[in-house]
Amino acid sequence: MKKVLYITHLVVALLAMTSCEDFLNIIPEGQAKRDELLLTTEGLEEAMYGVYSQLRSTTLYGQELHFHTLEIMAHNMHCSGHTTITALGNFEYDNTNVKSLFEGIWTTMYKNISNVNSVLNSPLIVDAEEFPYTIYKGEALGLRAFMHFDLVRLFAEQYTQNPSAAGLPYATEFSLNTPEFESLQDNYKHILADLHEAERLLDNEEEHEGEGSFMLDRQIHFNKHAVKATLARVYLTMGDKENAAKYAKEVIDAKKYYLKEMTEVRNDVAGVLSKKECIFGVYYAGFFTQVYEKLHKTTTFYSLNLRQDFDEIYNRDHIGNDYRWSSYFITNHDQVYRLSKLTDIYELDNNAASRPTDLILGINMIRIPEMYYIMAETLLDDDPDAALGYYNEVRTHRGLEPLPTTVTDEITGELVERPLTLQHINEERYKEYFGEGQLFFNMKRLNQDITIFDNTITHKGGIHAETGKKIYVLPIPDIEIENRY
Repeated sequence: MKKVLYITHLVVALLAMTSCEDFLNIIPEGQAKRDELLLTTEGLEEAMYGVYSQLRSTTLYGQELHFHTLEIMAHNMHCSGHTTITALGNFEYDNTNVKSLFEGIWTTMYKNISNVNSVLNSPLIVDAEEFPYTIYKGEALGLRAFMHFDLVRLFAEQYTQNPSAAGLPYATEFSLNTPEFESLQDNYKHILADLHEAERLLDNEEEHEGEGSFMLDRQIHFNKHAVKATLARVYLTMGDKENAAKYAKEVIDAKKYYLKEMTEVRNDVAGVLSKKECIFGVYYAGFFTQVYEKLHKTTTFYSLNLRQDFDEIYNRDHIGNDYRWSSYFITNHDQVYRLSKLTDIYELDNNAASRPTDLILGINMIRIPEMYYIMAETLLDDDPDAALGYYNEVRTHRGLEPLPTTVTDEITGELVERPLTLQHINEERYKEYFGEGQLFFNMKRLNQDITIFDNTITHKGGIHAETGKKIYVLPIPDIEIENRY
């Protein structure tokens, strides 16, 4: 008999009526109450709000999968006096505290996947072909794929390096039993199947915008554009450039999301969803409290410090004024540089009442610049001019001049071509997404070297310089293995 992998529960919430803290404590008493809840549109909406609320937990995107664990492993952030953070930065995956951290990510994500499966298994959802049930089902399928995809990106091998590798359990039932492990190829088949079905179900969502509270503020729902953007991410990770470009272009061409102007960069994602650029975000009124102590303050053995050469990364390109440099970082009262990119300025100034009412507090999960980088990378070989165009769109909106296509040879003095390269694209990605939890995934996808925060050690090609162990594949938590038999 298998033991229980995780004790699942259905978390329900209604943002308009209940505080975030209160609705995390609403747990149905038994199967009958859960089934009863999911037999009404109101109950289904409450259940979906509960799924979204769990995404912002500290073990997921409220901390570890956003500005903390993933940024520490990418060596953008560090805290030398903190033993767990130091061990994590050293990739000591056998460390007890590090193992506990990974276990928290694993179990919390699978709990929330089970919550979304509860919605998908509702009689109103199973064969849904009419509004609003198609919306609920589309969002739920998209979220299930999104959560599994990030687990795969963490705990399995990179697909392009070993597509026949072992994968993870792909959970499709609300159940106390552990799903079986499957191959990495099957993981991706399931992820794509869920996303494509979500794409179909959400195709006409814009026709229903404003029809009830659930159809408002679509940025905080896994909307059809979030589905397409995630498809672009997945296909890029699989090495399928054609499909990655197809979906990234569809998101851009929808003209629903726009690159902000250079003067709008400051505070655009500082505890709020970007009004122009955010494709999908998680509502989180308490995000300031979560990031303030870790990112803004300089508490010894607790707060996160920037890698030593972070300023050089933004200032090595002198062709224009990169507004991200002055917008993402500030010096605090101790005259120490801090990552201010995510810190709500209204809360910081004790002036929350002055915040514009149309700003949504929360975490930006997918932003439009990523689609431009995907287009630039996927077109780099076959259509370099088009790739350069997408690349320069982001540069110029951040205050930099377009990348010069010719340079003067230092020896001959003649003009020589300098084409766009993947390195150029990755440098821009780095500057854009510093602190948002996406750079480790990109480094793993490309099997990049990791140079630690003080530039003293470089781990080549995802292999630890001293131990020879793999860095990019996190170990399956012990609890998962121990509780199977």
